[in-house]
Amino acid sequence: MARIALGIPVPRRTDPRGDLPDVSDRPSSPALVDRFGRAATDLRVSLTDFCNLRCSYCMPESGLTFLKRDQLLSTEEIVRLVRIGVEELGVEQVRFTGGEPLTRPDLEEILAGCAALPGRPELSLTTNAIGLDHRAAGLAAAGLDRINVSLDTVVSETFERITRRPLLHRVLEGIDGAREAGLSPIKINAVILPGVNDHELPNLLAWCLERDLQLRVIEQMPLDADHVWDRGAMVTAGRVREILEDRFSLSPAPVAREGAPAELFDVAARDDGEHLGRLGIIASVTEPFCADCRRTRLTAEGSVRTCLFSREETDLRTALRSGATDAEIADLWRAAHWGKKAGHGMDRADFVPPERPMSAIGG
Repeated sequence: MARIALGIPVPRRTDPRGDLPDVSDRPSSPALVDRFGRAATDLRVSLTDFCNLRCSYCMPESGLTFLKRDQLLSTEEIVRLVRIGVEELGVEQVRFTGGEPLTRPDLEEILAGCAALPGRPELSLTTNAIGLDHRAAGLAAAGLDRINVSLDTVVSETFERITRRPLLHRVLEGIDGAREAGLSPIKINAVILPGVNDHELPNLLAWCLERDLQLRVIEQMPLDADHVWDRGAMVTAGRVREILEDRFSLSPAPVAREGAPAELFDVAARDDGEHLGRLGIIASVTEPFCADCRRTRLTAEGSVRTCLFSREETDLRTALRSGATDAEIADLWRAAHWGKKAGHGMDRADFVPPERPMSAIGG
């Protein structure tokens, strides 16, 4: 089968490999800095583009061609890139994503390798939690610090409508397993879709608060494989607050955001003011936080993406497999990050979303 620049089968949508930016004006710094004074200390690593759900805002129901095993970074390659990030570039936090990272049988080995690094980074995981009940203890023992679970609803019918799979009970079992393994905090990531689960949001928040789970409400982004996202129809962060304030009282939490995607709110009961917990809202579209972005990303096949919405990538896998030194790989990574744009540009009339769906980028 014919192949394109990244070595991916033609039927799979991808973005072009970009030329490295001019770094002649880059300051002499080991850090992952860009032209706007931001330094990336948060690394997101996609372990696979495969997922066992088919969420409508992320993947098509069928038809995707997934990466082959030899196209994915190996256990050793992932640990090496994380080590380069930590030792050479100043990375402090590493989040493993997918696709669904639990479909990697070597996840425990990856975590153990990263946890053993000098200057150990904080290690977290974003997962749909299917099968987590059987692996949570082992993941915690390997070095996993905390976990985010993608869960948009606790209503079975709505779950099946969104994910196209009748597996809500498996997700809930996974959350219970994470709790038993002592993984804390457990955050719940929920994408809110108009006419699908927006009316369930107050009950979802109440469900999370009752179980000491931290809900993160996420605006739907233009990263669906079918490219049907409609900015005019999406549930905005402002609308999320309106929906919740009929039942809860929300006030900005007195904590520094420090580049985090979520804006935090203290949640109190509307009737008696009792403090119930905290809520995070990630408003990437309507209230972007690009000016303080501290993230860098690696796709499952080893390419740097400086933003979820990048339309170019820089290939590190070829360098890895061609005998490049750590210093050479670090320099490639620095050069790629120097070209990071000021923002994702969704407020511009000429904005074009990336070809890759979320599952092929990593959250």
